[in-house]
Amino acid sequence: MANFTLNCKGLACPQPVLKVSIQANKMSAGDVLDVYADCSTFPDDIKSWCSRMGKILVFCNNEAGVWHAQIQF
Repeated sequence: MANFTLNCKGLACPQPVLKVSIQANKMSAGDVLDVYADCSTFPDDIKSWCSRMGKILVFCNNEAGVWHAQIQF
């Protein structure tokens, strides 16, 4: 079990979720990915992606204008 961080700040939709998809190929069951993005559609996009991929969206919070999502694989 490992923790990873992905900085997607400054990227427009759909790039943050595409970067998450690429990182997902390197993740193992039980790993945790923290994603930071400032794209306005990121919360809905990441919720949808997690639902489709069967991953657990632990939280998606706005922290001073930056979305912080944590995904468990």
